[in-house]
Amino acid sequence: MEKLTGLIAAPHTPFAKDGSVNLQVIDQIAELLVTQGVKGAYICGTTGEGIQCSVEERKQIAERWVQASKNRLALIVHTGSLSIVDTLDLTKHAETLDIHATSVIGPCFFKPESVDDLVSYCATVAAAAPSKGFYYYHSGMSGVTLDLEQFLIKADKCIPNLIGAKFNSSDLYEYQRCLRVLDGKFDLPFGVDEFLPAGLAIGATGAVGSTYNYAAPLYLEIIKAQEEGNKERVIELMDKVIAIIRILVQYGGVAAGKAAMQLHGIDVGDPRTPISALSEELKQEVIKKFQSIGL
Repeated sequence: MEKLTGLIAAPHTPFAKDGSVNLQVIDQIAELLVTQGVKGAYICGTTGEGIQCSVEERKQIAERWVQASKNRLALIVHTGSLSIVDTLDLTKHAETLDIHATSVIGPCFFKPESVDDLVSYCATVAAAAPSKGFYYYHSGMSGVTLDLEQFLIKADKCIPNLIGAKFNSSDLYEYQRCLRVLDGKFDLPFGVDEFLPAGLAIGATGAVGSTYNYAAPLYLEIIKAQEEGNKERVIELMDKVIAIIRILVQYGGVAAGKAAMQLHGIDVGDPRTPISALSEELKQEVIKKFQSIGL
């Protein structure tokens, strides 16, 4: 399969005031992403609070994204959950949809003890959607910190639909090693927004991130400046990225990111507990801070 290029947003799952999934808002998010030049969407991942949603909700969310994207976005559906039964149910459902790939994060309660265990787990999941590509979601948030290079080497032998991995780590040495596995066979969309120039510099062709939901034009400018060799412009634009990340760190990444969607007139509601929701006063404070840096 072709490797992803450009920006892949990790969209928020919109919730209504009663806490239910607000499916209609997905249409608005999809239109915004397309308009901003985003190439794809990673559905129900960390930013999308997939682990916080029920199996039925996640199926509805995936179906709505397929409907809303109208084949204009490469869709990756994250199907990972604490239960392998739920994971397989979600993955089998994803097999029926017109999507690019499925993906799972490493099991985050009972964790695989070795690379072989992780490969076995992912092989079981990937086989449930054999006509779709499969990305392992490599993220420290799962607590699974097994070596990704060795995972790719071993998984290549038993997961025929393995495309690569969503790389959410600051370990750029590990990233470079993975890019070289089997002569660059695997797709490794880079997943740390604030490190984007570094990722591009060492070989990334695509990037998955939450801030691409509401600030994609800024990152597209960074990509353009980097391609043109304009180091000064990259540094200048990264000032804004650093300012964005400061806000997310101060107010909470998911909650503040959801507030930022109001910059585009889209209300995605509050995150689900145990993530703390922001008061209306704090939401307005967040919005003003984003506006002050030119968003």
